[in-house]
Amino acid sequence: MKENAASVRSDIKLAHADRFYIDGRWVKPSTGASIEVIDTATEEPFLRVAAAAKQDMSDAIDAARRAFDSGPWPRMKPAERAKYLRAIAAGIRSRQGIMTEIWSRESGVVLSTSQYGMDMLPLQYERYADLAETFPFDERAEITQGKGTDAWIVREPVGVVGAIIPWNAPALLTAIKLAPALLAGCTMVLKAAPEGPGNINLMAEIAHEAGLPPGVLNVLTAERDVSELLVSDARIDKIAFTGSTVTGRRIAAVCAERIGRYTLELGGKSAAIIMDDFDLQRAADILSREECYLAGQVCSSLTRIIVDRKRHDEMVDRLAATFSKVRVGDPLDPTSEMGPLVSRRQRDRALGLIERGRSEGSRLATGGGQPAHLNRGWFIEPTVFGNVSNDSTLGREEVFGPVLSVIPSDGVENAIRIANDTIYGLNGSVFTNDLKDAEKVLRRLRTGTAGHNDHHTDLGIAFGGFKQSGVGREGGREGLLPYLETKTMILDAAI
Repeated sequence: MKENAASVRSDIKLAHADRFYIDGRWVKPSTGASIEVIDTATEEPFLRVAAAAKQDMSDAIDAARRAFDSGPWPRMKPAERAKYLRAIAAGIRSRQGIMTEIWSRESGVVLSTSQYGMDMLPLQYERYADLAETFPFDERAEITQGKGTDAWIVREPVGVVGAIIPWNAPALLTAIKLAPALLAGCTMVLKAAPEGPGNINLMAEIAHEAGLPPGVLNVLTAERDVSELLVSDARIDKIAFTGSTVTGRRIAAVCAERIGRYTLELGGKSAAIIMDDFDLQRAADILSREECYLAGQVCSSLTRIIVDRKRHDEMVDRLAATFSKVRVGDPLDPTSEMGPLVSRRQRDRALGLIERGRSEGSRLATGGGQPAHLNRGWFIEPTVFGNVSNDSTLGREEVFGPVLSVIPSDGVENAIRIANDTIYGLNGSVFTNDLKDAEKVLRRLRTGTAGHNDHHTDLGIAFGGFKQSGVGREGGREGLLPYLETKTMILDAAI
């Protein structure tokens, strides 16, 4: 076995890694607990951050509550708050180099992808700043009954938001929560995942430099037991969560006890339907490239490939030939096309599901193990299974790794039924050269996003799931709505 390709690694030093950002100040943790962050490609620690205890979480919630109830932020005009969003965007641009490297080392995303993601990140804040001028926060309504003479629909901030961020794309998934929440006038407690806290810590620095009033944004890193307080505390008006469906169910149940608001972006087992008129090699090229992104650690990945039975074997062979050629290696190596998984636990879980696929009778066409040329790092070979039953483990469970499952179908109607036969409904796609057929099929997919001839998501429009893939939408105008409460205001203009 050879060592991983040598790549330049910076000595990452965060100015406030040993502190939390609470009430506009960098504060010491209530205990000496810390979290060691591991480089996914080397299995070596490269960063250590403070770990929050329940007292730290309570302090952060208290600061956010005071800032909302008594501070200036909710009472500013949206256009005033938009200026802070633009300042945050500028702060991100000034730190793009270190944020790019941190993302690759924490999550395993290859350098070209992390660079592109960090180029796009400031735009999320700027797009919401633009909405300050066009969104109808206040609009006149028509009186239909009663004695009033002047009526308005007034959209006001929902209150204090608890945002729980996963490890796969922390800065981006923070942006589609933080940017609309700030524009709406909410305050926030932002909780980073232990595997991916680096860029969240930097976002606190950026927000502080942007001049956010004390308590508007509070940032800490915590394990699950401390995160539970964020969900259950009555001082929190709304939870914004991205993560697994299992955890999402728990959050929904806890919030239901106090009728707390929540937005949940959860798991997926998304289908790609390959129609008979579409070239199989082109489909294999697209799907193999798409699954390289974050080594398949993407909730919206197209991992169930549904193709007519008569073309099934050819689809499997072409996918296996194409996907097996992907260059797996150090995410900081510019020649790598796919990096490692985020942790040993995640890698071992994915390998366990691969073994289940074998034992249940699916045909392993390529991959299935760890790359022989890499002797460290949490890597998995690009993997393709054929003859997968939609009722099997591989057909039902989200692997969250570079594993594609090809499922045979008998005609278009059967393919649509298979695609919709899942507890999930986050994403889906149809591959066809006929635009009319594409629209017909996409309208029948029970998914939050439905794409044509590729993996499509657009956070500038809206993103979220049907069924157990989530509740609510993030991104764009639709992503602002969950951070607002609608008030009907009726005046007696006759006095």
